[in-house]
Amino acid sequence: MLSVPFALVGGLWLLWWLGFNLSVAVAVGFIALAGVAAETGVVMLIYLDHALTELKARRLAEGVPLTRNDLHEAIMKGAVERVRPKMMTVAAIMAGLLPIMWSSGTGSEVMQRIAVPMIGGMVSYNSFDARRHSCDLRLGEGAALRWPRSAPSFMREAETTT
Repeated sequence: MLSVPFALVGGLWLLWWLGFNLSVAVAVGFIALAGVAAETGVVMLIYLDHALTELKARRLAEGVPLTRNDLHEAIMKGAVERVRPKMMTVAAIMAGLLPIMWSSGTGSEVMQRIAVPMIGGMVSYNSFDARRHSCDLRLGEGAALRWPRSAPSFMREAETTT
């Protein structure tokens, strides 16, 4: 859910830059943006978690404890696996919304106000989100490696059951 503020900031920025006022159509655009941002954020976390779980299992089979370098390797692997699907999602959304922004026919003013938050949000979200998820995972798991007792209970249970 922390992905949504990054997207909303971009939507608000583009809304301000184009001089649009808040309206029901703009609110609909923000609702759609929040849904897309939350969904892609969850998928990014799934990819990162899968890469980390896979590496933990491999280290456990080798009898070697997980290190910070292993954590960095898992983050890089998970993020790289997610780059192409995420770029395809953003490209498809942008390809569908940019013609709406440039249209001038009947009803185009309302549709532009729906598209503006999504376009601005997709640009800002795409710019910051991959780095933020990687940093969050590195901080959380890194702290669990350094101070195992301070890790949340679900992380300690996962370590003992695997």
